[in-house]
Amino acid sequence: MQGTVDGFTYGLVTPVAAFLMAALGAALGLRCTTRSLHATRSCRVGWLALGSLSIGSGVWTMHFVAMTGFTVQETPISYDKPLTFAGLALAVVMIGIGIFIVGYRGATRMALITGGTITGLGIASMHYLGMAGMRMAAQFAYDTPLVVLSVLIAGCAATGALWAAVTLRGALSGLGASVLMAVAVTGMHYTGMAALDVHLHLTPALPSDLSAVLPGDRPAEMIGPMLVGPGCFLLLAAVVLLFDPGAVTGEAGPGHRPGGHRDRLVPQSRRRPGEDPHARGRRPRSAAREGAGRARHR
Repeated sequence: MQGTVDGFTYGLVTPVAAFLMAALGAALGLRCTTRSLHATRSCRVGWLALGSLSIGSGVWTMHFVAMTGFTVQETPISYDKPLTFAGLALAVVMIGIGIFIVGYRGATRMALITGGTITGLGIASMHYLGMAGMRMAAQFAYDTPLVVLSVLIAGCAATGALWAAVTLRGALSGLGASVLMAVAVTGMHYTGMAALDVHLHLTPALPSDLSAVLPGDRPAEMIGPMLVGPGCFLLLAAVVLLFDPGAVTGEAGPGHRPGGHRDRLVPQSRRRPGEDPHARGRRPRSAAREGAGRARHR
């Protein structure tokens, strides 16, 4: 028997809340990725790891918030905790691989394609592993073209978000990259849910308290405790970024160069009128050649 599926039980509340959680995790994670490009090699690992955890936590939280609005009219739903948390670990690991590739290789075409593809696959894998953790008296079937489309949406939008994060500068570009990543996650999620068909094992005549015999936990029982950990982590990541002003715009501090060198500024008291503050200690190339020529003729 075909089940009556409703992915918007609470109207627009769950989709909007899920999108905001995905956008928050993406904003923090992509800012960390951008900040890592200006960090020393020893600090880069920390920034990229923080970015991976932020995006992974945001993606997983978004999925679970969205799933609270998913119901099947004829049967109650519960969730298997080990598989649900395995989805979080898988998302963090695969997104981390994609971010580390871009963080160390930069905005090259191959790095962005590879990193974006792995990140998109991580988002999609988390979604379908989370769906496998659902427990109900029914069997799932998926429409293959829509599943493929959901993976393509995740991969393409994740690639675009990583490109924007490592190429563009400024708060507005960072906001745009975060929105793009959130669109990737929510678009993949609801496309994947549209691909789902539920075939019931039970008849609707069974009592409504059937949830007492299903294994796992109900969404209402899990939503609070399971959001505490990711929520606290995202708050911590936001605090870390707030104490690093360069992470907000994705730019390095004053005088910082990508190679890690700083210009040696000449103090004002020792500067000649009209002198370039960076020119002291450097000889013009023509003067250097003249000096070398005189030395040869001596």
